[in-house]
Amino acid sequence: MKSTLLSVAILSLFSAPAFADKPTPADILDLSYWSLSLPYDSTGSGKATTIHEKALVGGFVDAENFYVNEAGDGVVFSSPIKGVLTSKNTTYTRSELREMGRRGNTSYDTKGVNKNNWVFSTAPKADQEKAGGVDGIMNAILSVDEVTTTGDIWQQGRVIVGQIHANDDEPVKLYYRKFPHHELGSVFFTHEPRDGEDTTYPLLGTNVPDYYTQDGEVVAPTDGIKLGEKWSYQIKVVGNQLTVTVRRIGKPDVVQVVDMSASRYDTGGQYMYFKAGAYNQNKTGAPNERTTVTFYDLKVWHN
Repeated sequence: MKSTLLSVAILSLFSAPAFADKPTPADILDLSYWSLSLPYDSTGSGKATTIHEKALVGGFVDAENFYVNEAGDGVVFSSPIKGVLTSKNTTYTRSELREMGRRGNTSYDTKGVNKNNWVFSTAPKADQEKAGGVDGIMNAILSVDEVTTTGDIWQQGRVIVGQIHANDDEPVKLYYRKFPHHELGSVFFTHEPRDGEDTTYPLLGTNVPDYYTQDGEVVAPTDGIKLGEKWSYQIKVVGNQLTVTVRRIGKPDVVQVVDMSASRYDTGGQYMYFKAGAYNQNKTGAPNERTTVTFYDLKVWHN
């Protein structure tokens, strides 16, 4: 039933809505509980620009990095290889939303166990009571429209389209990647335990970072997703169980479950937030090359 309903939702998005004026991203997606990071410095601080909830709801548009597509039915996130970074902990640019449960109430800090962030239901009871939500689901309908084609082979064509971020680690990062000589792209995710190494879970195509080669070439996926093709994902956490699902019209769902009971996110002080957009994973290619992703729907839920 869920797969059927999602297929109907995806099909309905092929017809653009009728707007009297040119729509803004806030006309397409509910941006009241997101902030946006963009790959340039607008304040002279040396840090990437952040657009907060109220400005997004008010109709913020960036003609190069964050705008409504020509059809008027999707929000485009685009990020070049060379740009301003969000922090010292990353070396990649992004045009990406960050979940903000506070919905513009700046009395809550962006960090910490508070009403801006959420926790797992395996967290201490005191943290569950302080948090803005317990456990979470993020559903997205999207297309990856452009990826990088130059640079080191292990960085070519990579983009993160969805995440759960914790204090310092990422319980999940969902990747799409396509090499320039391949017709189809692969989808995979990584799970990072606290202070540990990522484990990669392939969903479609070859396991990535795609070091597997045949006659010196990276093996092309036989089942994957084309550039511009609409698909959907769900990232779901209940307690210490992480479930990632990829859905495509006319094809069976691809589901991967991860037991996080040994990942130590169930201890006190660990807070979570979803992220979605175009987090470019190439820093060695041509500076002006871009990664571009269009989101047609994006929603999150918490207990």
